[in-house]
Amino acid sequence: MQGELNEHEKIVSVLREVDIVISTLPCPQVLDQLKIIDAIKVAGNIKRFLPSDFGCEEDRVTPLPLFQDFLDKKKKIRRVIEEIGIPYTIVSANCFGAYFVNILLRPHEKQDDIVVYGSGKAKAVLNYEEDVALYTIKVANDPRTCNHIVIYRPFKNIVSQLELISLWEKKSTNRSFNRVYVPEEEWVRLSKTTPAPNNIPVSILHSIFVKGELMNFELGEDDIEASRLYPDLEYTTIDQLLDIFLVNPPKPTIAAIE
Repeated sequence: MQGELNEHEKIVSVLREVDIVISTLPCPQVLDQLKIIDAIKVAGNIKRFLPSDFGCEEDRVTPLPLFQDFLDKKKKIRRVIEEIGIPYTIVSANCFGAYFVNILLRPHEKQDDIVVYGSGKAKAVLNYEEDVALYTIKVANDPRTCNHIVIYRPFKNIVSQLELISLWEKKSTNRSFNRVYVPEEEWVRLSKTTPAPNNIPVSILHSIFVKGELMNFELGEDDIEASRLYPDLEYTTIDQLLDIFLVNPPKPTIAAIE
């Protein structure tokens, strides 16, 4: 059924026909999820709500102000859900793999230079989008994940930008790329001087690939990690993802970086 987020009664009627709600609203509409939450309260039958999170674990990072402003909106949604007591699962999927491979390696362009963010040694987590979708369907129905945050941090998808470039060189018939290093202070400057809205992606790239904030905390006993929760699910590794780009490369898309 199609409709508008302002059509409260229509949303309530739809929700009364389902058990689980997975929100995929884009970045500019994060706070519009408050309308969905209001409808969930009225419907009274939802067994699980997955808000449109799907990025970093925002309660554990301290990015530049522009990125922080966006994450504060996601935090507000988390706090409202917790306060109201709606059964939830928060998905911290880290980076969408194919999207960020396009940004980091520019595989569709015939160029010899690759920009390296900071030292290039910061670790990030790149998960193939299809795997993110599959894991999300599984956690949405899993009683073990109710009222928990699930972090998608499979070991073989933890990679630095320099490691990613080296792996791509080997797969590209031993092609060699010129690494153009841009220091952290330049990224900080760009986050302040780049016109909106392009200044926000600069702040995001700084957080992920310069500061390495996706990997700046250890997972504790109480943390739920998706690949450990479903050890029999064969996820797409970074190595396999790059093979996809060699055989049938996903084309770049215009999307918000989360």
